[in-house]
Amino acid sequence: MFERPESGERAILVRLGLGRPVTADELVEFDALARSAGAVPVESISGSRRVPDSRYFVGSGKAAEIRDRAVATDAELVLVDHALSPSQERNLERLIGRRVLDRTGLILDIFAQRARSAEGQLEVELAQLRHLSTRLVRGWTHLERQKGGIGLRGPGETQLETDRRLLGRRIRTLSERLEKLARQRETGRAVRKRVPVPAVALVGYTNAGKSTLFRALTGSAAYVADQLFATLDPTVRRVRLPHTPELVIADTVGFVRDLPHELVAAFRSTLLEARDADLLLHVVDAADPERELRVAQVDTVLAEIGADAIPQLRIYNKIDRLERPPGITRDAAGKLTAVWLSAATGAGLPLLQAGLQEIFGRLATRFEIALGPAQGRLRARLHELGLVRAEQPAGSGGWQIRVETPREQLEQLCREAGVDFGHDVAPCLPEEGFVESPPEAAISAA
Repeated sequence: MFERPESGERAILVRLGLGRPVTADELVEFDALARSAGAVPVESISGSRRVPDSRYFVGSGKAAEIRDRAVATDAELVLVDHALSPSQERNLERLIGRRVLDRTGLILDIFAQRARSAEGQLEVELAQLRHLSTRLVRGWTHLERQKGGIGLRGPGETQLETDRRLLGRRIRTLSERLEKLARQRETGRAVRKRVPVPAVALVGYTNAGKSTLFRALTGSAAYVADQLFATLDPTVRRVRLPHTPELVIADTVGFVRDLPHELVAAFRSTLLEARDADLLLHVVDAADPERELRVAQVDTVLAEIGADAIPQLRIYNKIDRLERPPGITRDAAGKLTAVWLSAATGAGLPLLQAGLQEIFGRLATRFEIALGPAQGRLRARLHELGLVRAEQPAGSGGWQIRVETPREQLEQLCREAGVDFGHDVAPCLPEEGFVESPPEAAISAA
């Protein structure tokens, strides 16, 4: 029986075109995936078939070629850019004499290296165990049968059955812990909904620059790297822009071609931030020659998680690589549809901020509130949320405060503080003595 090695980084990459030739872009992306996992590609083998081979996926001739090249290059690992069945993976390992990993297993390995939060690590482990549970047989072929004879009778189950039972128990434990974390996260969302705060989620193909843009918008020290799946865990920050209500911006995991469905299901905590958003900032690598194909692939995943109906603003990032000036694009009705910028250099970032003001500014309305001296807690809360636009003292130690916020948010805050919204709050009218906010930034079409 083939004993699977414990480690190995020298890898042969295998990509098969089904019904068509393999494109250079597919080979480049798979090479980047392999390097992101820490592999050192030593050779790339491609081919085409009308349909996958039931035994080896790639066919017996191509499998023999892979075996010969693995020996010649001293490769320790074979990475296949397709989802393999357990039997296909096992048959390839037996023939080639090397460890074989399919696309799903490779992406899971990258996710295991990148997950930082407790929830992300649990989600990765759960996805790995579910993937492994269908492949246990390949590692225990020498223990598939119970031994017989005097002194050789086992405890009543094979090693394979024992492992499956232990895996099932661990999967249940992880599922329960994730359900608890999901309830806690949902509680946080419910709190945000009590005082409505518009939510914006960054989505896009992996390595499009989402985390760099997130840092530029929020000032957060988010992890940034020129690699696939640099960000896995959801990161959420609050942002305050002039003439808009306070916004919540979330950075999410990057999408990729043929993202396995079990991974989409596993990273629900990250993807829920996109599904529950009021606006998606779809970040696109403007310098990618296949950018429109990437956009279509991201839209496919968004449809899978039920986020395809959420309004999108396209962000064409990395314009510094094109030597293109920043600008915006509008449709025939004058609606803002895209912003061209460089998150790394900051070029065009004011256009995006002005665009967010244009989109969300209509949600904010100005009100004037008369607060007495006993209502200082509400005054402090308004300042804490960044809603106050002007303030002046009133008689008897009170305040006249001008705020800019959605009506629903102000009503909720007044209700919690015991302030009569109908009596003490009025739509704001220009008056002397108030310092007005600066005028909205003008946006000109590119």
